[in-house]
Amino acid sequence: MTVRLAQTLGRAVPPLALVALLLGVWWVVVVESESVIFPTPWQVVTGTLEIAHQGTLWAHIGSSLFRVGSGFLLATALAIPLGLVMGWVAGAYRTLNPILQILRPISPIAWIPLAILWFGVGDVSPIFLIFLSSLFPTVVQTTAGVHTIERQYLRAAENFGVSRYKLFRQVVIPAVLPQIIVGMRISLGVAWLVVVAAEMIALKSGLGYLIMDSRNAGNRYDLVIAAMAIIGLIGLMLDSAMRRLEMLKIVRWRYAR
Repeated sequence: MTVRLAQTLGRAVPPLALVALLLGVWWVVVVESESVIFPTPWQVVTGTLEIAHQGTLWAHIGSSLFRVGSGFLLATALAIPLGLVMGWVAGAYRTLNPILQILRPISPIAWIPLAILWFGVGDVSPIFLIFLSSLFPTVVQTTAGVHTIERQYLRAAENFGVSRYKLFRQVVIPAVLPQIIVGMRISLGVAWLVVVAAEMIALKSGLGYLIMDSRNAGNRYDLVIAAMAIIGLIGLMLDSAMRRLEMLKIVRWRYAR
């Protein structure tokens, strides 16, 4: 346990030292420039404690997480089966891939006017945008995962008389799971970006709205920076949670460590 604790601390020290250095530089620059608008790190901390005590911070965080979770789960539920079918059935790939590649480069932000027109100003619009942004990375990664399975594994299973259904269930799906997790990690990161952008434009709650509201209501740049820092920290936690999936026994074979 002592050795493991020492190893954990050894890994944590470099990033913590870098964060401390950046905070120190930030503080010195603000003090030396005598800025009356841009906050010091301590002012950001006190501003965060202020809205946390009021309860508004937790409401905004909850709203953003609800929208991201809803859109991401809906997209994942569709993207994984769709990607498996496109990777396994050649006809499905030839039919669906062109339209997928046409829609995929369109920025989710470009869909905001249509989302508001179709669904109005409320939770459905950002959930739709998150659904779109989360769908394509997982579909593409899942499809690519099926296409990159070593052919000898499939031929070996067929030589042993394995049925096509059993081959798909016991060989293809386990082989492609690591790629699916990569696609989900990318999708979740994009979803977190999109919800903040959507909340800045079309909503009255969430961390994106907190940034715009703080800017417009008295130039509260301490709260602007606080919201940005919270967005980054939650994004780090979400990515760390997704990386925990790499530790599952069924996919651990794919990762060196």
